[in-house]
Formats: sequence, structure tokens, C-alpha cells
Amino acid sequence: MKHSGIVRALATLTTVVVVVAACSSAATTQPASAAPSTAPSSASTAPSSASTAPSSASTAPSSAASAPAKMYTIGYSNGGGVGNGFREEQMCTARAQALVSGQVSQITVTSRNTDAAGQLQDIRDLIAKGVNAIVFNPNDPTALNPALAEAHAAGIVTVAVDSYVTDPNTYNLYNNQVQYAYLGAKWLFQQMGGTGTVYYMRGLAGNSADSDRDKGFKQALAQFPNIKVTPPAGVATGWDPATTTKLINNFIASGQYDSIQGIWTSGMDSMVVSAIQTAGKKQVPLVGADLGAFVTQLLNPTGYPGLKGVAVTNTAGVGGAGVSLALKLLNGQTVQGDPSASQPNTILLTPVAVDNLTAAGKAQLKSWQSVPGLNPTWPLGIQIANWTTYTPDQAIACKGPGQ
Repeated sequence: MKHSGIVRALATLTTVVVVVAACSSAATTQPASAAPSTAPSSASTAPSSASTAPSSASTAPSSAASAPAKMYTIGYSNGGGVGNGFREEQMCTARAQALVSGQVSQITVTSRNTDAAGQLQDIRDLIAKGVNAIVFNPNDPTALNPALAEAHAAGIVTVAVDSYVTDPNTYNLYNNQVQYAYLGAKWLFQQMGGTGTVYYMRGLAGNSADSDRDKGFKQALAQFPNIKVTPPAGVATGWDPATTTKLINNFIASGQYDSIQGIWTSGMDSMVVSAIQTAGKKQVPLVGADLGAFVTQLLNPTGYPGLKGVAVTNTAGVGGAGVSLALKLLNGQTVQGDPSASQPNTILLTPVAVDNLTAAGKAQLKSWQSVPGLNPTWPLGIQIANWTTYTPDQAIACKGPGQ
């Protein structure tokens, strides 16, 4: 069973959601009340964890009442996307969950734009610091395995969030990225009437989430043989806003924009919409994520006339959930992985897609905008039911233990 995520008042949404014609980074045991071994929650909703809608209220796994609280140190490694709202929110949720857990004396965060070799060294640096667990957003599914094996030999728990690694001793907790891409792509191709050309804007080359999204995109593409893609293999944005803005501006200036009928973005969405608007071009149907700025655009027909778009949920709360999972493992609990996942020890969160084409869809999008003070570049769903216990304000404050 896929593990559902972020819960809000809209937890009653099903996998169909409101989308038009779419199917829309030691040991452990789950809490008796909400065991992630079967699923953090059977009903979910939230761009933030990826189930049906961003969440402003969540419950986290309860720990055994009789077990005395132990204190641990945690390392957190982010190897890319510095400045990207999703990555920034992810690190903040990790800090917040470490703070509210009452079991973390210190969380050491390493964040920089680097390659797999650089992140390999960052993980080794955390091992040298003697942390009890390392939570990380991996740059590559296999290149980090030597350092992860060293961590395991040292008795350090390792948890990958947002993307997966193939190390057999590392737990993976992430949004189902294949489904994420499939939902948005299918919606887009249907909006295009099954024919035309799509500008394919991908994420970070070599990242397992990007590779999984490419699989999902191609799954949908196989169902629409009259859809063409440019460039055929997609263009890498690196999930970097500045790079994305440059790419779309160059695409418009080259005249190629005038011959496409849709755009699929890997969460780099609002800057694409803004560039099209600034250039005075007509908006084409566009796929984005549950980011605050993009959802605001979708709900602003006056400012962005003719914009048809769909927001697919992708939770940044996996940072905090990764800390919770690491603590469960450190406390000797058993966490059962999702049998449908391609890798062992994997917990998948289920995305949903919501568009702005119906009154119900607009209402759903508007309901996601319930956290005041949230950075507009952050995903709107900020918590994951049964995995995180911080409040939205604590995540926004971005403070870890002792800070």
C-alpha cells in the first residue's frame, strides 16, 4: 500500500481529485495508532506530503509511552537546489521536527550546490562528526553508497528523502515521483486534445526523482501518440529558478514558444508563467507543483488571463518526516516499506493533481492557501500526517534544537 501524506480538512479527497480527466532522501516499529508500516494515513491530502492537498494540521507517529526519551544528534545533507523553495522548506521542516521531537540535541545541516562526489564527502564529514543519524536528499541513486556503507558500519542510521538510493541499509521516504509526472502529463495532453507539441522542462540531471518523473511523463506520453516533445529528452532546469527563467526567456526569444501547445515543468512553474506574461504571449496549458506563487497565479484570472494549469502535490515535509523516521529507527521500531516500491525499505507518498478549470478545483487550490507568512516559493502543504508534529509557524521559523 502506498503511504499517504499531508492531511488537511480536505482529507476526504480521493485519488481522482479535481483534475480534469486525470486519474488524477538500526531497527523500528510503528506506533499502534498510525503505523507507517501500513500507511501513515489512509486518507491524505496535501501538496506538502503528496496525497491530496497541503496540510496545516498533522499528527506524527506516537512513540511508546513507556520508553524513556533518548537524545540523539542528526546530520542533514542537501546537495543541490540551494535557493529553491522546495529544498529550503525541506531543510526547515527537518529542523522543526528535530526541535519538537524532544529527542534531538543537535541537527547539523550541510547545504550546497554540488555533485554526487561532493555530497559523498559531505556525508563522510557528518560521519566523522559522530552523528547518530543522517537524513539526506541524494544527488544520485548509487554514487553515495560507499559513504552510506561506512555510515552503516559505524552504526549510523541513514534516511534518504525526496529521492531514493539503492543502498540496502538506507530507508527511502519520498513522493511517488513517477505518479507525480504521470498525473500532470496526462492532464496536459488531454487539455491539448491529444495533439500538439510540449516544451519539456525537467529537473536535475542524474537525480533519481528526475529520472522517475521522466518515466511517469513517458508513461503518459505512450497513451497519446500524437503528442510531440521538445526537446525530445527534455531540458534540465536543475530545479534552479534563475536557470529556469533564462531557459524560458531564450525559448520565447527564439520563436519556438509560438509553435508549442503546452508546457510540462518539474515544479519550476511560476517563473515560466511570469516570463510568458512579460513577453506578451498567450498562455498555454501548463503543469506545475503546489507552490504558493504558482497557485496564486492559477487563482488570478485577471493578472494571468487564459492561464490553464494544474498543481501536482510534492511535499517538502519529507525533511521533517525523514527526521521522524530516523528517530523511529534509532528507538528500535520496525518500519515496513511499501511493497510496490522499486527499492526496499521505501515509504511512498501519493501525489494528487488539482487544476483551476472548475469551481471545485479553484476552491481546493484556495483551501491550500491557509498558512500565513509562508514563503511564496515554498510548497503550500507543509506537514505530513502521522510523520510530522511541528506547527506551520515552527517550520517557517526554521529553528532546530538550541537555535
